[in-house]
Amino acid sequence: MSDTLKSNALPWLLLSILVIALDQLTKAIALRALQPYVPHEVIPRVLNWTLAFNTGAAFSFLADGSGWQTWLFAALAVIVSVVLVVWLARTPRRAWHTALPIALIIGGALGNLTDRLAHGRVTDFIQVYWRAWSWPAFNLADSAITVGAVMLIASGLFVRGAQADD
Repeated sequence: MSDTLKSNALPWLLLSILVIALDQLTKAIALRALQPYVPHEVIPRVLNWTLAFNTGAAFSFLADGSGWQTWLFAALAVIVSVVLVVWLARTPRRAWHTALPIALIIGGALGNLTDRLAHGRVTDFIQVYWRAWSWPAFNLADSAITVGAVMLIASGLFVRGAQADD
């Protein structure tokens, strides 16, 4: 095996697999334990478990489409994941500042893709709110994508040159 293959960041895909597994497990628990759109208070005035379904993208964007959007978002998830896997393959294994967020994004994208392909929609169940304001329901995959994207942006802004390879 070449030195490049031995030293790339592809082993970080194990984190992606863990994200997918935890995402699917938590969604299965939510589907069994919760009734759709009935909030269950977890932290008063802050957090509910609320089972919801999303046929669109983030924040229900295009959710009112006739079904074509499921395939659009599935294709986007596959394309983005392939691009990110190639990026991981070209990233040094020790560059965790880059590899960790990419692995989180891949895991989140494929976790939601699993829902879209199996059910034609994404299962959400985490609802953050304050008084009359409520964030749209989301899931572990959405959280992994968001955290990964923020980390990737922060890494790009604050980790430079040789530091990125540490």
